[in-house]
Order: sequence, then structure tokens, then C-alpha cells
Amino acid sequence: MEEYLPLIIQLVTGAVGGNVAGKLLKNLSLGTVGNTIAGLVGGGVGGQVLGMLGLGAGAATGTDMAGAAEAAGGMDMSSILGSVAGGGVGGGVIMSIIGVVKNMMSK
Repeated sequence: MEEYLPLIIQLVTGAVGGNVAGKLLKNLSLGTVGNTIAGLVGGGVGGQVLGMLGLGAGAATGTDMAGAAEAAGGMDMSSILGSVAGGGVGGGVIMSIIGVVKNMMSK
């Protein structure tokens, strides 16, 4: 279960990020369900991109205790915060991009 925790955090915070972005950018909002779905996708993608860049969960490259814990599948506070940030920002960004595309297509 611990190996799925970063993904779950990214998806949940992505959904929240998509809905927050929808509330802040009312002209780009896709509705509650649309914002949530776009946020889920964006959260998963954003978290994975940060992980590949070495900033999110699973980015253990050091030999210190935190790196060893992450490499063994454990999570420390920085990997949790990385998952939250990547998910939330990714969710908001993807929701905004889809909102812009939707608005452009409706004109």
C-alpha cells in the first residue's frame, strides 16, 4: 500500500487543485465534475513529472537515511510535500489548459 500512497496523494490534491483553479478562473471552469476529472489527470501527470525530475516521491538518489527510506518504499515529509505540490499544481494547470481549449473551440 505504501507504494501507492504518493499516487493517491497526487490524485486527491490534483482534484482539489483543479477545483480551486476552477473557482479562481471562472471563465475557464469546466464545472465541478469536469474540474475534478481534469484535476485527477493533471495531478497524476504533474506528480509523475516532478518525480522524473527528482523533486517528488520516489526521487531518492542519496545514501543518507531519508534517501534509503524512500528507496525502500517509505515516505518522508519532503516526498509527501512534493506529491501534494505536484498534484495540486498539475491539476490546476491541466484544468486551465482544457478550459482554454474548450473556450477556443466554442468561439
